[in-house]
Amino acid sequence: MNRLTLCAAALAATALGAPALARAEDGRWQIKLLGSGVLPDGRIDGVKTDLIGLPAGSRTRADDNVVPTMAIEFYATPNLSIETICCLTQHKVDGAGALAGARIVDHVLILPATLTLKYHVDAGPIRPYVGLGPSLFVIMGEKPGATAKALGASRVTMSNELGLVLQGGVDIPVGDGGLGINFDAKKYFVDTIARFTTTAGVKALETRHKLDPWVISGGVYFSF
Repeated sequence: MNRLTLCAAALAATALGAPALARAEDGRWQIKLLGSGVLPDGRIDGVKTDLIGLPAGSRTRADDNVVPTMAIEFYATPNLSIETICCLTQHKVDGAGALAGARIVDHVLILPATLTLKYHVDAGPIRPYVGLGPSLFVIMGEKPGATAKALGASRVTMSNELGLVLQGGVDIPVGDGGLGINFDAKKYFVDTIARFTTTAGVKALETRHKLDPWVISGGVYFSF
């Protein structure tokens, strides 16, 4: 199953509940196809278990990624809407500071299932908006990096977590046919716990990480 298939499946599952919040005849639908830059933090926010002896000044960071994104939005009123947005993004986690050059996690997939309530400002044809809502980060496919393996880690898991997202952007219509351009920025606030275990099943390291990504998107929409 490829990334777009996973995105579409998760998006459809989240969107099924949206019409219950308002009658379809009271609003309209909008579908967006976007390109999104995912810019996570990934720094260590706390150490719960440390059997390997992390050096003082140990830090980590996650790399950035650019992914296709799809969103479905339902307008409950001309000014209030509900939007679900989804993508599947892949990252790795490297060491920084005292851990510079270390390969911590070589592969991790994140599915940020997100639902926001948005308020649209009346500013002529251009429609700026703000929004907020919950986001569940579903994390899968984790693989320990070369440095983690060299220290005896055979497996790494990262916890699924519920967080908050703040959103701002603008819709710019192009003509009168329902087409338009969208620019959007989201700031997520969510952590995860990484657990590294040995082949014997011993938990050698457990750390909490700030993911807290910015997601910057741009693309086209169609309203109907």
